[in-house]
Amino acid sequence: VAVALDNGLARTPPMGWLHWERFLCRTDCATDPHRCVSERLFMEMADVMAAEGWRDAGYEYVCIDDCWMAPRRDEHGRLQADPKRFPSGIRKLADYVHSKGLKLGIYSDVGNKTCAGFPGSYNYYDLDAQTFASWGVDLLKFDGCNSGTLELLAEGYRRMSLALNKTGRSIVYSCEWPFYLRPVQQPNYTEIKQYCNHWRNFFDVYDSWRSIKSILDWTALHQDSIVKIAGPGGWNDPDMATLPGIFVFLSQLVIGNFGLSWDQSVTQMAMWAIMAAPLFMSNDLRHISPEAKWLLQNKEVIAINQDPLGKQGYQITKDKNFELWERPLSGRAYAVAVLNQQEIGGPQNFTFSLTFLGNGLACNPACSVRQVLPASRDWGVYTWVSSLSVEVNPTGTVLLKV
Repeated sequence: VAVALDNGLARTPPMGWLHWERFLCRTDCATDPHRCVSERLFMEMADVMAAEGWRDAGYEYVCIDDCWMAPRRDEHGRLQADPKRFPSGIRKLADYVHSKGLKLGIYSDVGNKTCAGFPGSYNYYDLDAQTFASWGVDLLKFDGCNSGTLELLAEGYRRMSLALNKTGRSIVYSCEWPFYLRPVQQPNYTEIKQYCNHWRNFFDVYDSWRSIKSILDWTALHQDSIVKIAGPGGWNDPDMATLPGIFVFLSQLVIGNFGLSWDQSVTQMAMWAIMAAPLFMSNDLRHISPEAKWLLQNKEVIAINQDPLGKQGYQITKDKNFELWERPLSGRAYAVAVLNQQEIGGPQNFTFSLTFLGNGLACNPACSVRQVLPASRDWGVYTWVSSLSVEVNPTGTVLLKV
């Protein structure tokens, strides 16, 4: 088991809200004041998170992604926020977010420029870490654009990790390190976990079923190398949102936007819980449907995601369009997901033996089964030789706790 980064943070997968997938790099506040990347956007989102149950459900980080910076550093070489869009500065914004019982996340890049072309942290790692700490920042998303060689990329991630720890402030460290390595070499996850609290593995999450499906397929294909490394202090991000060749971001829940059906939204929430993924929403919490709010705030699903045992789930079998996943939980329990990848027709049944679960031990000699999604209900008690028959809608998931 890899030793986690020694900052004592991210004992469970972090949860919060991030601006990117929904608001992108909008910087024209004159014509679009409600949707541009500005202090107003983050203050309003913090207000909603505190007032409408998001903070109480566990979503504690309000995260700024790319495009917050001024085009140049100040006269002392320090990063500075765009003065028109963040007139009060990041310190005041952090104070406001903290006053709501929330935490502030921010973005920078290991290279000399961010993915959107703003100043990066190359050769400024210690200064930038000190700046973020002085502002009261609680999470740093550290991207990997414009980093030059893989050696410089790795050196930059290591140096920023050490620089953050030296500040004495508790700052969650989110890395893009393995994503940028994968086209050339297999990431050393043991080393990455020593420096990072969570790390991006795969391409984009768009507001579409095709995107969600591709992430799940990739995760299942590579589970032998990534599942064993996850645990308290360090987590796999199954995705990051990206525009091809340009932008990369935190693992984002796109529930409450425009591209997913209800069943597909259930699938994303259920599978992100199974995969012990950081839960960062990217939507407009000021305008969200009651159904999406219920799903994102579902206490039983969040409890699975945040289970203190800290083991990531994995696919245990695939049968035509059906996939069976499990995640070991504390108290000798298991979360089980039955996913129907078929995109045509109506609901279909999938039957499996409980001896499949936990190497035959999950239901030995007997177990209770509770359905968590798409609706909550008890299924009763079963013996270990019993079979379950689960009806699942196309592109939907049934999430169980055994």
